[in-house]
Amino acid sequence: MAAVPAMASCAAPASMSGTGFWMPEESQPHQRTFMQWPVSKIVHPDPVFLDMLQQSIADVANAIAEFESVVMLMDERFEESARRKLSDGIEVWNIPTDDLWCRDAGPCFVRNEAGQLAVRHFNFNGWGSKQVHGNDGKVAAAVADRLGLELLDNGLVGEPGGLESDGAGTVIAHESSWVIDNRNGGTKAEIEAKILEAVGGKKLIWAPGVKGGDITDYHIDALARFTKPGEILIQLPDEDDAEEDPFAASAYETHDILAEASDAGGKKFAMTVLPQPYDIRVKSEDFVASYVNYYVCNGAVIAAQFGDAEADAEAGETLQRLHPGREIVMLNVDPIGECGGGIHCATQQMPKV
Repeated sequence: MAAVPAMASCAAPASMSGTGFWMPEESQPHQRTFMQWPVSKIVHPDPVFLDMLQQSIADVANAIAEFESVVMLMDERFEESARRKLSDGIEVWNIPTDDLWCRDAGPCFVRNEAGQLAVRHFNFNGWGSKQVHGNDGKVAAAVADRLGLELLDNGLVGEPGGLESDGAGTVIAHESSWVIDNRNGGTKAEIEAKILEAVGGKKLIWAPGVKGGDITDYHIDALARFTKPGEILIQLPDEDDAEEDPFAASAYETHDILAEASDAGGKKFAMTVLPQPYDIRVKSEDFVASYVNYYVCNGAVIAAQFGDAEADAEAGETLQRLHPGREIVMLNVDPIGECGGGIHCATQQMPKV
């Protein structure tokens, strides 16, 4: 197991909103990782594909478990079969799930200056009632209850995968995932205030995004990520694609907005661009091939590879440079990409305090 590198300060942002809780940046030390076991036959009616998807989730969990504790959430009746895929060290909690998207439906942890943790409720509604979520909509509250943590709810509806926070006051997001009637009513300013309160932010930088193009309405975590305060990694397709592809056009638009913006402290961002892979194993139009949808755990970065040897290698080298001292573990998780997400979408960190 790789050693955990020195971390940036865990101090709170200079001015926090509302409750005094904020969401630590993902690279801060973790107590554990939460994940969800996908079981819904309504969402995944093909049993062969569901088995492949569960194996991919197990592969991610098993990789993370080499570096930190992992809790897999599922109805206890699925545990016996899941254990055939999961390593012995992974803990199973009897909290029923529908699908795998723990970043969106799972517990989003926040902390305060006293070192207390709470769970921020995002009122997950299946990305605007686009998918069944009878169990997933209850996961965050169930985890908070089991841990004895306060559940903070300001009425915001959405998904943590729809925002990126640097843990020091700056948040970036696509309007398309938040300022939309299937999640939130009210004005953009009112929604912005709720987001900043939810994660303890001072400044939110919006980009338009794409409404209705995918189930998430274009989550930012498939495109751009903070690697630390002041630094953003963004994945861009070939510029020619922007003429035909609304997601490509939006990606360049988001890049240009961030390149001109400044963080909560008034500093410009250092931007790193990763090229999109093209020579990949899965050719489906809906397949998500995002290197930036990786997960930072204690001592490692767990990322996807897609079979494009040159692009995969460049992604691994870039992640190593941006996350020095961590082991870079790249996995074939194509079934997750076929469902429209990635490794980051399937994970949720619990900070160590």
